[in-house]
Amino acid sequence: MIPMLMVTQNKDPTFTSAQPSINFQQRFISTSVARKDAPQVPDFSAYRTDPTGNRAFSYFMVGSLGVISASAAKSSVSEFLQSMAASADVLALAKVEVELASIPEGKNVIIKWRGKPVFIRHRTADEIQEARSTEWKSFRDPQSDEARVKKPEWLVMLGVCTHLGCVPIGEAGDYGGWFCPCHGSHYDISGRARKGPAPLNLEIPQYEFTEGDSKLVIG
Repeated sequence: MIPMLMVTQNKDPTFTSAQPSINFQQRFISTSVARKDAPQVPDFSAYRTDPTGNRAFSYFMVGSLGVISASAAKSSVSEFLQSMAASADVLALAKVEVELASIPEGKNVIIKWRGKPVFIRHRTADEIQEARSTEWKSFRDPQSDEARVKKPEWLVMLGVCTHLGCVPIGEAGDYGGWFCPCHGSHYDISGRARKGPAPLNLEIPQYEFTEGDSKLVIG
């Protein structure tokens, strides 16, 4: 036989269902009110920094570091370029001076410049006339004699065949100029390719006359 649980009802008329919530609110209010004897939190507002001043200081530091970094980079690049530049002895070999009085008329002189031979020809009046009376417009590398010399009597050019880089022989060939025995290229008295496999004329280097046209400076 199962025992029966007897439930009795509270007959007190003052008891209502809203009483527990009122008691909870009163207890919450009483506990949330600060006590008079609680320790007071100190005021640190005097120690706070101005955010505007900090921002300006940050900008100043960033700008200063940027200027210093740019200066260091510029210095490093300048030192690197200076280390890559040619030394004094290399620059001295970049130019060669030749005494023109030592070259008689109608003769060739071969000098070395930057590891390459340079032909210097003191041409006669007949050679100049022959070089300038030729119909050069029909050549494989059309170029007038006037465009190849600064002074008619002096012809300066690199002694390197434009075919495969051999050194031609002076006062030889079918045109009285230069002949390359390696592959049979012929150049006239102006150094222009006239016959054989050479596709271009002999190259003219950079040069100038100094000291009253008595010296030739190549380079």
